[in-house]
This record gives sequence, structure tokens and C-alpha cells, in this order.
Amino acid sequence: MENPKIRVGADSTSNEIAPIAMAIHEMVVELPVTMRTLNKRGVRIEKGKIMDDDYSGPILEMALESNSTIKTVPKDGAYKGIPVVVSTIKNEDGNAVAVIGVVDVINGLKL
Repeated sequence: MENPKIRVGADSTSNEIAPIAMAIHEMVVELPVTMRTLNKRGVRIEKGKIMDDDYSGPILEMALESNSTIKTVPKDGAYKGIPVVVSTIKNEDGNAVAVIGVVDVINGLKL
């Protein structure tokens, strides 16, 4: 049996990145997880379900633009006032092709 390859690129769709976001969601005890790629909107996952498959948020966009990890409390968007950490997924040249975020609705992240 051949193992399928999972590739994340700038044009990956929400359907293509959803399994990665869901795995992280499960790993962090179902904290909300968001993910998008450089050129496509992505997913917002809460309570084991994809709540939005056309999602982007201000911190995801900020991390893509700055090509860096951001720990902050958003001033607007779906997670306004709740601590988030967003990190980039970079290609071999070091450029962000996607971002993934975890929302700490339980304890508040140490920022």
C-alpha cells in the first residue's frame, strides 16, 4: 500500500489543509485551531468540527505578511480578546506558505 503524501503549499485549499489542522486540534485537547495558506482562505476548527472552511483572521494574515510567529490577543475577529499563537509553515526558501494558529480559550497563553 502506497502512503499518500501530504503537501502544504501557497495554493493548498481548505480541504487539503483540514486534516493537518484537525490533528493539531486533537493534540491540543480541542482548543480552537485555525489554518490558511498564502493564497487561499482556510479552516476554523472548534469542538472537533470544521466550523468554517473559508476562514481567515487578522493574526493569520499578520503572520503571513511578517513571515513570523505571533503571540497576541486579537483586537477584532472571531477570537477577539482571547490569546492566540500563530506560526508560519515555510517552504525550503524560508518563505511562509501557510499559517496555523491555536486559540487558548481555557488558560490564556503566557505572552
